[in-house]
Amino acid sequence: MKKIVEITDSMGIPEEYVECYGKYKAKINRNYYEKIRSNDDAKLILMTSINPTPFGEGKTTQSIGLAMAMNKIGLNTLAVLREPSLGPVFGIKGGAVGGGEAIIEPKDDIDLHFTGDFHAITSANNLLCAVLDNHLFFGNELNIDKDNIVIKRVIDINDRALRKIDVGVDGGTNGVERTTGFEITAACELMAICDLAIDLEDLKNRIDHMLVAYTIDNQPVYAKSLNCTNAMIALLKYVINPNLVQTKEGTPCLLHLGPFANIAHGCNSLIATKMGLKMADYVVTEAGFGADLGAEKFFDIKCRIGNLKPDMAIIVATVNALKYNGGCTVEELKNPNLEALKKGIVNLEKHIENVKKFHVPVLVCINQYNTDTQEEIMYVKNFVNHMGIEAEVSTAFADGSAGATKLAKLVKNTLDTTTADFKYLYDDEDSIMEKIKKVSMNIYGAADVEYKQGVEEKIANIEKLSYQKLPICIAKTPASLTDDPKLLGRPTDFKIHVRDVKVSSGAGFVVVYTGNILTMPGLGKHSKYEEF
Repeated sequence: MKKIVEITDSMGIPEEYVECYGKYKAKINRNYYEKIRSNDDAKLILMTSINPTPFGEGKTTQSIGLAMAMNKIGLNTLAVLREPSLGPVFGIKGGAVGGGEAIIEPKDDIDLHFTGDFHAITSANNLLCAVLDNHLFFGNELNIDKDNIVIKRVIDINDRALRKIDVGVDGGTNGVERTTGFEITAACELMAICDLAIDLEDLKNRIDHMLVAYTIDNQPVYAKSLNCTNAMIALLKYVINPNLVQTKEGTPCLLHLGPFANIAHGCNSLIATKMGLKMADYVVTEAGFGADLGAEKFFDIKCRIGNLKPDMAIIVATVNALKYNGGCTVEELKNPNLEALKKGIVNLEKHIENVKKFHVPVLVCINQYNTDTQEEIMYVKNFVNHMGIEAEVSTAFADGSAGATKLAKLVKNTLDTTTADFKYLYDDEDSIMEKIKKVSMNIYGAADVEYKQGVEEKIANIEKLSYQKLPICIAKTPASLTDDPKLLGRPTDFKIHVRDVKVSSGAGFVVVYTGNILTMPGLGKHSKYEEF
């Protein structure tokens, strides 16, 4: 690795804006954005994927590989990605620094404590929760309904035992007894707030307007009423400064924050993206999970809030994942199976159709495994060609930038010859239920939306509070286009089941919970912590 000051020097970042965390990590002070704000914007390239399978489709790996390859062919390119959460690091998925020859460094630091962003958000969120319970203990001047508190404590570990807990047990000096629970840090509203705040003033305003509870007479209670915003800002003042690291080949990478895409909006911070667009000619970014979740939220939430104009999108797919979607068992995946591939490629087809609805150029990146046959690769290429889309193979995992050079040249040619006419899927003026219907039918392919008893009333109350114009963030399983993780491929004639809604008023969107999606994951019987 190069020392991080060598990276910042090569990028022309003045020393006064660089805050080093050891030799190989740094934060870039948010004020640097104001200095470079008048620079021309880079081309913004979104990396997304088909619905993920248990093997992982390599979206982060290919984002890193593409950024390195574009630099290798002489294009000034920056990767702007998400930080890992300790939940997946110690859970089933593992780390989030790419793989093989396409990784970001220092990978162990990044996967674990990094620069402390997640820890600071965890502490600030839990301070707010402690202050709220303390307020109840000292007389409850705000008349808060202890059974209608919407904020929860958080921890950055998968721990199903904390999903539902009792606090203040036995009352008295232990506090007011009530039932609550924990979320994982990456799912909480404060993570989304930090992710979307553009400066400290914006951060403070968003925290002030967090809806944390309701009163006995069903009136909203906001965080500003608990008088701890300044204390939270003290914990968070460095969090909104983007982190700078490097890829294995020395390509700069802004790696900053990381809400999950299945239960949050799934993108790196807005300030990192905006800063990155002024620091390079090309920016490669990613959105979590498949295009039905991450890409849709990137387009409809992040781009809307941040006034971003993406220039193109790339959908990552693997032959193995497509065969799996076509009914191939895990044991059979290494064997050629053109029939399963033909059945499963409809999942890729749907994602291509979906991304086209946002009016940006689309490419397909085939993340090649050594078990893929030439016949299988050509079938995928020919299939997407018939849809008017080009595809290119990448072997970035095995070969680093050299393995993604053809993809980089295709990206450059596409950007030179086509222009995006970016559009959102729904309008601000649409009702919340109209927005849910448009995403469910247009992106997931649902025939209808079904609401659990009481949810429509909750939506009506949210609209009465003047939050109708906010974008929606649908929490849904990433494994399927539906809200049932077992339905693979391209299901038809299904319903999306909405079981709850919550307004994240500080972040600026309405969260819609579908199916059995959980905001606190659990560990598997055997997880990655065993491999440390």
